[in-house]
Amino acid sequence: MNKYGFRIRTRSGGMVENLQVHARDRAEAEGKIHQIYRHCEILECQEVTPTLKKEGLDLEDVIALINKQDSDSGQPSASGDQSKQKQDEIEG
Repeated sequence: MNKYGFRIRTRSGGMVENLQVHARDRAEAEGKIHQIYRHCEILECQEVTPTLKKEGLDLEDVIALINKQDSDSGQPSASGDQSKQKQDEIEG
């Protein structure tokens, strides 16, 4: 579904700006506007592009957060412990 923004003039002459509806296409959006505002004049219609806002965390965000907390606390991360252990095994 897409969002469409309209600017219309009602049958009594009133202006309505920034009127937004969800629809599959422009024709369906205009149909919804005409159902709500009978005999209105559509002055402008534009498809509203969604703003991409990140919701929630994905795995990479969680890993980055854990690594950041480990580096801030001065404690080596689990992967740092493992690599030090492997290096000690190789050397010794």
